[in-house]
Amino acid sequence: MKKVKIKKGSKFVEEFKTFILRGNVMDLAVGVLIGAAFQELVTSLTDNIISPILGCFSEVDFNQFSLNIGKLHLTYGAFITDVINFIIMAFVIFMIVKFMNFIESLGHKKEEEKKEVPSKSEETKLLEEIRDLLKKQNK
Repeated sequence: MKKVKIKKGSKFVEEFKTFILRGNVMDLAVGVLIGAAFQELVTSLTDNIISPILGCFSEVDFNQFSLNIGKLHLTYGAFITDVINFIIMAFVIFMIVKFMNFIESLGHKKEEEKKEVPSKSEETKLLEEIRDLLKKQNK
């Protein structure tokens, strides 16, 4: 087996350093950590509030719903809980993106208002002067 030596200033190490220190990677890492923490909140909401409410319609806790077919044990209640978690997460992310797009559109409207009307070219100004002179001669 051949050992691969990585020189201190090798291209691979430099590329990796550039990649890892890029702002997008750090933003992604922060997003993943916040998403994991938020997932815990959503799971708690589903397990401790939504599932017991839905469980009121039966005598069994919603997470406990299962189906036994021979040696097969299907816990479809846990699957439904996970689907509810996904829907809540997707809705919250949708609302965040919608809000961010709204904020971004406000910024674009202000920029559009600030845009000045482009000045007329010299050629256009000259043609307007000729038009005005011709109108005066025809009167």
